[in-house]
Amino acid sequence: MWLQLHMSVMKLKRFLVRYFPPGLIIEYEKNGGKFSRVLDLLDFTADSDIELVLEDLAARESLITQARANSIRPPLLRLREKLKWDSSHEFTLSKVLRAHALPLTNVAFNKHGSRFITGSYDRTCKVWETSTGNELKTLTGHKNVVYAIDFNNPFGDKVATGSFDKTCKVWNPETGECYYTLKGHTAEIVCVAFNPQSTVLATGSMDTEARLWDVETGQALTSLCGHSGEVIALSFNCSGNEIVTGSFDSTVCLWDVRMGKKVHTLIGHRAEISNVQFNYDASVIASASMDRTCKLWDTASGMCVGTLRDHTDEVLDVAFDATGQYLLTASADCTGLMYRVATQYCLAKFQGHEGEISKESRWNWN
Repeated sequence: MWLQLHMSVMKLKRFLVRYFPPGLIIEYEKNGGKFSRVLDLLDFTADSDIELVLEDLAARESLITQARANSIRPPLLRLREKLKWDSSHEFTLSKVLRAHALPLTNVAFNKHGSRFITGSYDRTCKVWETSTGNELKTLTGHKNVVYAIDFNNPFGDKVATGSFDKTCKVWNPETGECYYTLKGHTAEIVCVAFNPQSTVLATGSMDTEARLWDVETGQALTSLCGHSGEVIALSFNCSGNEIVTGSFDSTVCLWDVRMGKKVHTLIGHRAEISNVQFNYDASVIASASMDRTCKLWDTASGMCVGTLRDHTDEVLDVAFDATGQYLLTASADCTGLMYRVATQYCLAKFQGHEGEISKESRWNWN
């Protein structure tokens, strides 16, 4: 009786297809309120059987009836087409931008790729239009190198810049207005990141601390103290309730954002950490290190579940694909490697660079 009553007040309004990572967003009404939830389709590929996918969705979600399944089929077919990879596609050089008077430190795109920002030793951050290469704004105000930059994706209406002047600034990329200057670190800021909800900004510094800031007010929320070396990498999970930090002390720390408390210290690397990342569902953390390895950690337990040892020099960066099922590593040995996370098997080796590969980005692969 309760189940029938419970179902009677739930009414499906619409569904949205998410391309990367693949998924279905269900919007519905319940007891007069509007809600949504996400059905991840992380195993969905260009070869997926649509009928089997529909059967799985119907088994997972009671709101997807046979009648609704018929209307979901066409968007899933479009999603499958979207995921097809044209192996004959050739990439060519589009533009060369003489962006700054001094060397660049970092580049970051907004969610849609329509804008990107660059940081530089010239103490500025510039906002660019991707399609034309036109400079839109120059964000000035720092007194030293602008080293770390980030868009508040998926919104893209704020930019954070971390500087060697020990401050972080939050900007409007459309107008160039500086909303706040965040002060509190006692050494250079070398990494910054917004949480996906754009409510919290994290900064990491050579003073061995990471700090959390309220995006709307610019007020300090808490300091994450626990590393004995410089904090040079940090990353939020998709829910924004946890953050992981990597340090020159060779450790990785997992933190509860709301409480500001350390959950785990991940110990095992034998040299400095170069980057840390969550996979999409935050079940796995990847850490890259100067010890020539990449380690995979179980988020819940803090245990190391794999060590990738295929590089012959320092591992400088690591990135998951949009589904979290594949992993890229970049190394000073001039190669990039791609792994399947579940098996830790190396699927491909990317060769051709004549120097170290120092940077990667989250990517889509099928």
